[in-house]
Amino acid sequence: MEGEAVISNRAMVLATILLCAVAACGDSEPADRAELTRREKDSIIARSPIPGARAVGTAMTSADSAAARQARLDSADQEP
Repeated sequence: MEGEAVISNRAMVLATILLCAVAACGDSEPADRAELTRREKDSIIARSPIPGARAVGTAMTSADSAAARQARLDSADQEP
């Protein structure tokens, strides 16, 4: 029983060391790479061939239409 605990303890220590080594050696993204906005990411997804991607494009179009309509209503309220 005690021998199993020692093996298990050693396995945990070895796994922790291995995990830390892999995390430390990971390749980070280049700093000069520009971050994509949420809209840019959604646009890329909308043009992809994955199932349901067209729905993302449709949702973006609907959101744009709603925002444009709200802007028109807001501007109409401001003019006397």
